[in-house]
Amino acid sequence: MKKQIHTLISLAVIVPTGFYSKFYTGPAADWVNNSLGGVFYEIFWCLVIFLFSKRLKPLKIAVFVLVCTCGVEFLQLWHPGFLEFLRSFFIGRTILGTTFVWSDFPYYFLGSGIGWLWMKCLEAKM
Repeated sequence: MKKQIHTLISLAVIVPTGFYSKFYTGPAADWVNNSLGGVFYEIFWCLVIFLFSKRLKPLKIAVFVLVCTCGVEFLQLWHPGFLEFLRSFFIGRTILGTTFVWSDFPYYFLGSGIGWLWMKCLEAKM
């Protein structure tokens, strides 16, 4: 129960932070909107899976999230009608992305690494 509470609190922090990164308009706004947000995206998915998983270890979760996110990044090279329809909505653009960019990958690795450390810290509190 403690794990779920601490993970929910963590999600209550990371979700608004991630959304804020999409609307940030201050210095380096382009970088925050389009690159740094990938870090929060990775952490979010790590925490969501951690919340619902009783058996998966943080490292496996972080690697799984990283592989899936890299797959979603490559999906941005594909533009069938149903994906374009989903991407026409804010949440679809946020989850699926719109444009393939090689420079997103380091942020995915960084976010998964931070997500792994975050889950390890939460696990230590149990």
